[in-house]
Amino acid sequence: MIRYGDGVGMYRTHLFGSPTIITCFPDVNKYVFQSEETFFLDWPRVELMGQNSIVAVHGPAHVRLRRYVIGVINRPDSLRHIAQVVQPRMIAALKSWAQKGRIKAYDEAKKVTFENIGKLFASLEPGPLLDTIDDLFTGLIKGIRAQPFNIPGSACHHARQCRKKLDAIFWMELEKKKKNQKEVSTNDLMDGLMQIKDDEGNKLGDQEVIDNIVSLVVAGYASTSLASMWAIYYLAKFPNVLQKLREENMAIRKTKEGDFITSEDVSKMKYTNKVVEETIRMANIAAFIFRTATKDAEYKGYIIPKGWQVIVWVRYLHTNSEYFDDPMCFNPNRWNDPARPGTYQVFGGGSRICAGNMLVRIQLAVFLHHLSTAYEWKLLNPNAEMVYLPHPTPIDRVDVSFKRIKK
Repeated sequence: MIRYGDGVGMYRTHLFGSPTIITCFPDVNKYVFQSEETFFLDWPRVELMGQNSIVAVHGPAHVRLRRYVIGVINRPDSLRHIAQVVQPRMIAALKSWAQKGRIKAYDEAKKVTFENIGKLFASLEPGPLLDTIDDLFTGLIKGIRAQPFNIPGSACHHARQCRKKLDAIFWMELEKKKKNQKEVSTNDLMDGLMQIKDDEGNKLGDQEVIDNIVSLVVAGYASTSLASMWAIYYLAKFPNVLQKLREENMAIRKTKEGDFITSEDVSKMKYTNKVVEETIRMANIAAFIFRTATKDAEYKGYIIPKGWQVIVWVRYLHTNSEYFDDPMCFNPNRWNDPARPGTYQVFGGGSRICAGNMLVRIQLAVFLHHLSTAYEWKLLNPNAEMVYLPHPTPIDRVDVSFKRIKK
C-alpha cells in the first residue's frame, strides 16, 4: 500500500503457490464477496478441510448444509441450549485456573473451548480420546496456511497425517452412532448431519458427514478459543473496560438464583456485547479470506485473470484509522454506533458469511460473565512479541497470574 498508493484497494503478488490479487477496500471486498459465481471460496489446503465440507461445496449442496448448520447454531432456541451446555465446563475451568495461580491463557482457553465444541458437535466427553483429537486438530490447523511441501517434517505433511487419523476416529464414532441410533439420541451436530436430506430424499454419505464435522470443528474451535484468549489479554490491558464490564455483569448476577445465565440475559448485557464485538474486531481471527477467480473479471478497469487466487484482506479494514478511530485501542464504546457499511467483515461477507458467527458471540459473552464477576488476573509479559501464523497470538501464549476475587 505504501509503495503503490491507495488506488482501488487491490494489488498483485504471489502467495501459497499461486499468482494472487490482494483486495483490502470495502467496495472491492464487497464486489468479490457478492460475485460468488466469479469468485469461488477456495481454501489453500482444502483437502485438509474435506472436499465435501461446507467450505468446499457450492450450489445446492452448500445451500442445504448451510441451512442446516444455521438452524442448529443460530436459532434462538439453539442459542438458548448452547448457553446452558457450555457453562458447566467454563465454570469448572475458571476454578481450576485460580487453583493453579498461573496459566497460559491461550492453552487453557483452547482446552475448555474444545471440550465444549466436542460435546456440542459430537457428544464427546473429556478424556484421553478428546485430548488426542485436540492434538490432531492443532496439527491440522497449523497446516492450513502452510506452504504445500508434502515431505516429512513440514507442517503440510504433518497436517495431512493428522487429518487421516481424525478420519479414522470419526469413522469409529459414526459407526457407534449408527448402532445406537434406535436406543440413544444425542441430538448433536453429527446426528443432524447424518439425518439431513436433499430434495430427492438422499442423505449425506459417511465421508460427507466426517468432512463437515472436521471443517465445522475447525471453525468453531479456533474462533472461540482465540477470542477468549484475546478477551483476557485486552481486559488486562484496559482495566477501565474490565471495571465497566464487571459492573454490568455483577448486576445481572444479583438477579440470578444459580450460577448459570441464559441467552435472554446475554441479550440484555449491552456493554458486554460491545466488548464481544470489539474483541472479535481486534482479534482478527480470519485475517484474510480466500477466493479463486473462475473467469476473467474486470473491476474499475483492472482485470483479475481466471485461475488467480484472490485474498480478501479483512484485517486491513479493522486496523485502519479511516474506518475505526484509534483502531489499536480496545474501545467497546465505539460500538455505540454501528460500523460503516463494509468495514466490519470479521466473519466474511455474502452468502458465505460464517454460519457459526453467533456460536462465537454467545460463548464469548457467557465466558466474559463468569470471568469478570469472580476473577482477576495480570499479564506477566505485557509487552510480549506477536506471532501471526496460523493466527495472531502473543508469543508467551498470554502468560497470566490468575486468582479468585476476595469477597
